[in-house]
Amino acid sequence: MPYYVFKVKQTTPLIKNLDFQGTEENYREARVIARDIRKNLPLDSGITVKMIHAANQLAAEEILMEKREDSVVMEWEK
Repeated sequence: MPYYVFKVKQTTPLIKNLDFQGTEENYREARVIARDIRKNLPLDSGITVKMIHAANQLAAEEILMEKREDSVVMEWEK
């Protein structure tokens, strides 16, 4: 299964814009692509770079678009 690299911009809590950047079979090569993209982004751009391991590009996009539940913060973790 290949690694997919995306730029993700979350404009609202419900909407994520995914911009496909590339795919690599090797983790290290995908990591280099992601790091290069991050290095060239301005700090205040609001864009995150995600690398995901999935069967195909559609599956990767579906995983990135999922709404994740907030983690439960215990009293002693505050």
